Amino acid sequence: MSERVCPWWLGYLLASPLRRLTCNPAKLLAPHVREGMTVIEPGPGMGFFTLELARLVGPSGRVVALDIQPRMLDRLKKRAAKAGLLERVDARLVAPGSMGLTDLAGAVDFALVYAVLHELPSADAFFTEAADALRPGACLLLVEPAGHVKADKFQAELKAAAQAGLEVLDRPSVGRSHAALLKKV
Repeated sequence: MSERVCPWWLGYLLASPLRRLTCNPAKLLAPHVREGMTVIEPGPGMGFFTLELARLVGPSGRVVALDIQPRMLDRLKKRAAKAGLLERVDARLVAPGSMGLTDLAGAVDFALVYAVLHELPSADAFFTEAADALRPGACLLLVEPAGHVKADKFQAELKAAAQAGLEVLDRPSVGRSHAALLKKV
């Protein structure tokens, strides 16, 4: 496991409504997520993006939120319940080296990987597992904070994605971040 995993208590800051001033989850996600979709979100923290994903997938969809920290998932579930969205969120505790998605092989419509890939032990292993879970034509939105991930490291991540069968469709602008919309070919 990376030594730079975000501590659970920082999740309160990351889930703050003030964060919406610089990053609007609805604006970022609405072009990619529709009702009925199955979405995965590794490293959801306390659910800043998860709750919006759950709104967008609607009652017939689901969001599989994957984290290695039980306290993050506990708080995420409380926030989802308060918002009336818990039935749409499958919060899973996973091991640092695997998302454990064999039950979703070829069934995922969209993946949001926001500011978490640099914390994982292996980008290669992550993208292989993510590509196995994505259905053909499904997309993955990768966003990494420019303050933690330099441009050359982001390029290396994109190379790992390409080796797993994901091609770059777009390079959306996300404030103070490197971003790429990838598609499973």
